[in-house]
Amino acid sequence: MNIFVGSLPFRLEEAELKELFEAYGEVASARIITDKFSGRSRGFGFVEMPDDAAAQKAIDELNNSEVDGRAIVVNKSEERKEGDRRRPSGNRNGGGGGYGGGGDRRSSGGFNRGGGNRREY
Repeated sequence: MNIFVGSLPFRLEEAELKELFEAYGEVASARIITDKFSGRSRGFGFVEMPDDAAAQKAIDELNNSEVDGRAIVVNKSEERKEGDRRRPSGNRNGGGGGYGGGGDRRSSGGFNRGGGNRREY
């Protein structure tokens, strides 16, 4: 079973996460998700446990438990369906982004939008 673990302390290491779940059974993998630019923890991760009964016991007992002063969130991870990724708000078809608002080329926001210093011949 794949398990989502959220609200993790940012300094928690993958080995510590694995050790936390090993108290309930075999852990196939433990992964903390990191920011691709800074390499720092994003505060959540995933644990894979082959025995569903042990995984469910870990979820039941670790959810809302305290790790380094933080109450962690532990639940069964739902697989993401194809195309289920959310688009960032600054996409090419409008919806913010850029300077002065409006990510769409046709928008009226941003720099050089005409007016005062424009000369017409």
